[in-house]
Amino acid sequence: MATNKERRNDSNVSDKDNLSLSDQSLSNIKYKQYPIEPKVYPQRWTQLAYLSLLALLSDWICFSLAASPSSFANAYPNSSAADLIDIFLFTNVASCFLVTDVVARFGLGACIKGAAAIMTAGCLLRSGLPEMSLFANAVSDTGLPAASGMAETSASLVQAVADVLPDSISDLISADTLTEASRSAGLEPYPLLVLGTILVGFAQPYFQCTPPMLSATWFASNERATATATALNFNQIGIAIAFLVGGQMAQNEVGIHDYFALITVLCALVTLGTFLQFQEKPPSPPSYSEIEKLIRGEKEPPFLVSVKKLFGTPGFSIPLAAFICSISITNIVGTFIDEVMERGGITNQLGIDLAGAGFEFAILLGGIIIGGYVDETKQYKSVTLACLAATMLFVIPLGLTDHMLGNEPVLLVMALLGLGLSCGPIQPINAELAVDVTYPSDETAVESVQQVGGNLVSALLVPVAEWALKQDYEFFKQVRPLDSDIRGDVVLLFTVAAATIIYFTTFDSPLRRTMADSEEESLDSDDTTPDVSSGIYASEERGASQAREFVS
Repeated sequence: MATNKERRNDSNVSDKDNLSLSDQSLSNIKYKQYPIEPKVYPQRWTQLAYLSLLALLSDWICFSLAASPSSFANAYPNSSAADLIDIFLFTNVASCFLVTDVVARFGLGACIKGAAAIMTAGCLLRSGLPEMSLFANAVSDTGLPAASGMAETSASLVQAVADVLPDSISDLISADTLTEASRSAGLEPYPLLVLGTILVGFAQPYFQCTPPMLSATWFASNERATATATALNFNQIGIAIAFLVGGQMAQNEVGIHDYFALITVLCALVTLGTFLQFQEKPPSPPSYSEIEKLIRGEKEPPFLVSVKKLFGTPGFSIPLAAFICSISITNIVGTFIDEVMERGGITNQLGIDLAGAGFEFAILLGGIIIGGYVDETKQYKSVTLACLAATMLFVIPLGLTDHMLGNEPVLLVMALLGLGLSCGPIQPINAELAVDVTYPSDETAVESVQQVGGNLVSALLVPVAEWALKQDYEFFKQVRPLDSDIRGDVVLLFTVAAATIIYFTTFDSPLRRTMADSEEESLDSDDTTPDVSSGIYASEERGASQAREFVS
């Protein structure tokens, strides 16, 4: 059979053959007429670095006291670090409903900068505005001319804010509400911690829901999954830092004060860099799919309209289910890491903190490595199924005890790291898959829906997992070498992964964005075109029908 190129050069080809060729290559012909070619710019790495660092900081702030709950309870009686995490997560979910429309209205660059400023303001409330006076005094001691009067100005600012507040609020945030030790350490009243946490929780979705949009806007088609994995999973490093740094610094009231101050300084520095270096968009699109959207002049609909359209698109709910499965499992394991480690024989707090940090680092590393493979192969389905199967395998040792062997701490840690490497990548891979099957949808709307679903299901499963932790199921009781018991929370996680695998096997939707990027090369191939529903090559007829579906 003649190749596509031979048909194109044959002047005696029939009208019927010409029509068939036009159908096959309709979108490709459009690309040949484009006045620009895809191009990527070094600035994309700066964009990715700032978005990743902001995501890291936001989750560090959220889980900043997760490793030292008793110290926080001593500093703030009748309050708990878990309460602040709940407040953060509920605010996060509410903000997810707004982020799509706000980004569409003001642009990615302005929204990232604004959210960074809001997060910094939240940090200042948590670490304390009066510390501005201390900082000003330190600067004044340097003798620099610009520092003259800075201490007086900042002190006056603090007093002015206190004067304009209603008495009921002033009394609420008065230092008199603190314990003597907390007041001496310079800690802020609990209501200011809550307000600061709300601000950070409101800001986080602008770093959490925009990685697919950043990847599509700045990165080539063979870089997108890796870029999304990096930005989407970098918040896990923030949680790891909370375990390592928070566990060591926040051991008493003074330590908590210094810890909050450190976070504020780092957040302010990253925010300053964001304002100076983060850009709205590149001079030209990085891929043919983005050129197509540019030529079409796509206007993103309101968020609720986008949600209805997304759920009406065949194939969208399947990567959504995989995303929810992954985020639920990693959140539950991270939440109950102490119990998981202790029942496996690891009781030292430093060992628990290191294991928790290793789990979070494994999530990021797995996302980058496996996301890079998916970038090259587009094997979304087979890779996701493999990751889900590995997830099922690695959760079992987290709650399985063989009575004859006893605790196996090494096996437990290896399983925990394996779980991070296999379960973590499911989120960014399926974020990209959902964007691909719904092209040319709004990437931010897609990720917002996934984040809302993931966080809500996680919130519902956490109390179920907490109950299941206390359930113990024994089997092979009469066979001594096999006599074992397994905890209920592991049974829950195994069931979630198994149900997701069964559902994911039904995925068979075309990858419209991958088609838009790959059609440019299809004319020079021999009678095959990428079968973008599975990542393998299929017949010419199927490729032609998918191209017609995309163009329509």
